[in-house]
Amino acid sequence: MKSPFAFAALALSLLLAACSGKGDAGPQAQRLSVAATAVPHAEILKFVQPMLAKQGVTLEIRVFNDYIQPNEQVAQKQIDVNYFQTAPYLGAFNRDHKTDLIEVIGVHIEPFGGYSQRFKSLTDLPVGADVVIPSDPSNNSRALILLHKAGLITLRDPTDALATLKDITANPKQLKFRELEAAMLPRVLDQVDLALINTNYALDAGLDPTRDALVIEDSKSPYVNFLVARPDNKDDPRVRKLASALTSPEVREFIRSKYKGAVLPAF
Repeated sequence: MKSPFAFAALALSLLLAACSGKGDAGPQAQRLSVAATAVPHAEILKFVQPMLAKQGVTLEIRVFNDYIQPNEQVAQKQIDVNYFQTAPYLGAFNRDHKTDLIEVIGVHIEPFGGYSQRFKSLTDLPVGADVVIPSDPSNNSRALILLHKAGLITLRDPTDALATLKDITANPKQLKFRELEAAMLPRVLDQVDLALINTNYALDAGLDPTRDALVIEDSKSPYVNFLVARPDNKDDPRVRKLASALTSPEVREFIRSKYKGAVLPAF
């Protein structure tokens, strides 16, 4: 006959197993993975992690240094959502990769800028200056539109969010353009006359857009950075909680105080 202690031990082990099973299922159901670039997206996400935790959502932040994998992994359901891109970029990506990712909510604007380590102003750029711009369709156009507004080039249609080098109708300084992956641009800044750099990569490289940029978009920039999901999970309660946290008064103040104009809240 088994002793009372044996029955008690068995009962305790069954209770612990049951509790363990519940514990595993619960947190898993409330976990939300999000792909982001390091600055400022991952920093903003880290700021809202405690807010999500209080609502029962464990936010897993996965940092990428490119603009392709965050979308591909969300589309393939390896990651739930991402936060790094503008609507024009997302539109071009969906078109080129046959995906159907969608915007959930706009969070912030990163004024896009032109940088140089060789010259103090755009007027100092010599004839035939070497200029590098992002190679992806959306940011490529964004760079050209900024140069158009600065008077360095003329575009056929400066409102075309997908303008290309072929749309340049005037180039008085005969600027020589090269296209590179956006993440590479800060690395070649010391090798060129002018580089048009996304603010997230500029910040990550230690540049201060409000101080170092020779030309920069203003606060009316239409290039808002969005939280992005799939059609099947855009209304998931966890995604909605993240969207709400990212557009809270606390995040607005965090963006304003931390980035001091280099990043602007879009809400």
